[in-house]
Amino acid sequence: MPKPTKGPRLGGGPAHERLMLANLAASLFEHKSIKTTETKAKRLRPVAERLVTFAKRGDLHSRRRAMQTLRNNKDAAHILFTEIAPLVENREGGYTRITKLGFRKGDNASMVSIELVLEPVSPKVKSTSSTKAAPAAAAPVEEAPVEETETTEESAPVETETETAAADEVETDAAEKSDDAK
Repeated sequence: MPKPTKGPRLGGGPAHERLMLANLAASLFEHKSIKTTETKAKRLRPVAERLVTFAKRGDLHSRRRAMQTLRNNKDAAHILFTEIAPLVENREGGYTRITKLGFRKGDNASMVSIELVLEPVSPKVKSTSSTKAAPAAAAPVEEAPVEETETTEESAPVETETETAAADEVETDAAEKSDDAK
């Protein structure tokens, strides 16, 4: 007879564990943070993170797979796909945080708070090997300080030019790149 590889189940058999984790995940998505035992939170984390990954994809197949796990809890699925997925769009994992709270009074079980990490994340700047080698080679050579002067160009205003949010974003990216080059 095959033996289970994950140890004892949470309060019963594997079907009961799936139901319990589905309910915990639905509560986590609806309330953004829940208080539970440490063991349940550790078992919930991979389930919740996989569901958030499905929500980030956002297609119909991902929605149906999430609904299978959430046991047709449409409210939780709607919150997951419409509210949570856009907030974690730039995050590459680590959507949940477990914080220890102490021990429960009755049975001394270790209690934790598991919450969704919804703070915006700044994307990592990819560095190439040529940018790492260039500052190292330029460091020993000392250059004399150069005075910088401001130059302004005047031109006639264009009447049909309009500023958009995308244009502002492109200008700020170009300014950041020019600052990095200096």
